[in-house]
Amino acid sequence: MNNRSFPWADFLKKVAVIAVPVALQNLLTTTGSMIDTMMIASLGNTEVGAVGLCAQFSSLMFSGYWGFVGGGMLFFSQYWGAKDDDGINRSYGLTLTCMMAVGFLFCALATLCPGAVMRLYTDKQEIQAIGVEYLRIVGFSYPLMVLSMAMASLLRCTEQVRLPLYGSITAVATNIFLNWVLIFGHFGLPAMGVRGAALATLIAQCVNLIVVVALARAKGHPYLLAVSRHFRWDGALIRAYFRKCFPILCNEVLIGVGNMVINIVLGRQSTEAIAAIAVFRTLEGLVIGFFAGFSNAASVLVGTKVGAGELDTAYKRAWRLVYLCQGFIGLIGVLLIALHTPILTLMGMRGASFSIAFGLICIYAAASLIRMGNWTQNDTFRAAGDATYGTVLEIVFMWAMVLPCVWVTGMVLHLPTLLVFACCYVDEPIRYVLMQRHLFNGKWIKPVTPEGRAALAGWKPER
Repeated sequence: MNNRSFPWADFLKKVAVIAVPVALQNLLTTTGSMIDTMMIASLGNTEVGAVGLCAQFSSLMFSGYWGFVGGGMLFFSQYWGAKDDDGINRSYGLTLTCMMAVGFLFCALATLCPGAVMRLYTDKQEIQAIGVEYLRIVGFSYPLMVLSMAMASLLRCTEQVRLPLYGSITAVATNIFLNWVLIFGHFGLPAMGVRGAALATLIAQCVNLIVVVALARAKGHPYLLAVSRHFRWDGALIRAYFRKCFPILCNEVLIGVGNMVINIVLGRQSTEAIAAIAVFRTLEGLVIGFFAGFSNAASVLVGTKVGAGELDTAYKRAWRLVYLCQGFIGLIGVLLIALHTPILTLMGMRGASFSIAFGLICIYAAASLIRMGNWTQNDTFRAAGDATYGTVLEIVFMWAMVLPCVWVTGMVLHLPTLLVFACCYVDEPIRYVLMQRHLFNGKWIKPVTPEGRAALAGWKPER
């Protein structure tokens, strides 16, 4: 197979149809987060740092349920390719149940034990006190966030990517407006500060769900609202589901705990550094937003072809998606560096905080080029049925290389924040080489549908 025989025009069109709405949705969310940060920054660095650390707790929740998202999308996309309606409905019900259990657990931790959560992330009492106020309100939005992610995953895998986008547009607009009203106290309401930001997030999540459900109902989506068909599970489905999800779940949980350790180290830096990291995390969402578009494209464009038994097409699409993703991420990194001064100034960075934030952007712009390539490859493997290879690599390198480097540089040697942060990415080049070898040998294609398994017999990859 060579590039001349590959249908590039049709391929790029299909990528755009899936990736662009997802990227726009995440871009909207990131823009909303940036505006949130700008508003909160006017209250002070302490408030920015506190809300930023709370965001890291919600990222831990993300790691807790993302294993089920990854496993669910594997089944959704392959069953969609095989036109198996019952398989889609039942796997969605199982995915939703598992995800919501995680959402309610984190809701309970945030609303009932906020002090313990904040003490874990930082030793600075003034930041802890503000974070407690924020968590007690925003924690109620966690189950809503999880539910909206489950619905978005199903809609994207069934090629209805615009519905979650419309929900995000409405939710971000609501969040920005309510932030302005509630943080500063307009229209006769009291100025609530960070509590107002938390309440705005909660209300915006409610709006998001209402919009998506209403649009899905109006469009007559055959799966999202078919509640009576979601919970008809049998032993075979449950075993197959957890067999595929277990490696992804282990990956996300262990990586999430690893990231929590990293955030614990970073949370014990200076107040200026904590504020800079909080701003950086918001900008990082911009890069991840574009990555998510390619990730979803990989899951749908590769997974559906594997499920339908068209293995050559799946293979040909896979490695091209990886390089397209890296190209776009590289452009985003360059833009962030070029525009860092107005962006960081608008987000309230001054003096030491500004310098640290710019350093974080530069390090991340270089590292993300490889990092997002690794992530896209791993998501491609998962969509095709191989949930183990990338998982094992990521866990081993995180715990054997990254965490020791971060802990020693930050907690033992007390080196500057930027050096500690750079250690977060020391494993990426090594993993990239190993992931590339696995990508081109084609052993990651492991179908779950009868059509895919039949096609796998005797199949060999050709570039």
